[in-house]
Amino acid sequence: MAKFCPYCGKPLEEGEICSCPQAQAEAARQAQGQQPTPPNYYQQQNQYQQQYTQPAYDPYDHTAEFDAQDISDNKVFAMLVYLMGIIGIIIALLASQSSRYAMFHVRQGLKLTVVNTLLGIITLLLIWTVIVPIAGGIALLVVEVINIICFFQVCTGKAKEPYIICKLGFLR
Repeated sequence: MAKFCPYCGKPLEEGEICSCPQAQAEAARQAQGQQPTPPNYYQQQNQYQQQYTQPAYDPYDHTAEFDAQDISDNKVFAMLVYLMGIIGIIIALLASQSSRYAMFHVRQGLKLTVVNTLLGIITLLLIWTVIVPIAGGIALLVVEVINIICFFQVCTGKAKEPYIICKLGFLR
């Protein structure tokens, strides 16, 4: 049966001592007649866990790109985009043209408005079928839920693209 080094995991032949520093130190300690110390498996496990516990990067979160003062000054106009639809977009465009934060939310609001309008048109054109109006109504409801989520993200000062709408290539 193959043996493995308890410190580094290298496969060993019978009677072979591993060349890793921990195994060499343990062999020297045993040669001096000292009591062997068990390998610290918790430390090794913790070492490997630290490599994979880095915070995940969210490519759709653009909050760090904006100045904190710009966010606090134009948060209300960004909220109007999601609360009032196309009227809120027009108000935000007129009121805060120089704000990058407000313009980001205007673009996201335009995406949601375009998707909402297209879904409504498709649903109305195919109203004579049974499945399409039901599916269209569910899709419109999903877009409205995304709109509400975006509103609450603006309330917290974040600038995230809506996850379903972010794949649309227009209005970058």
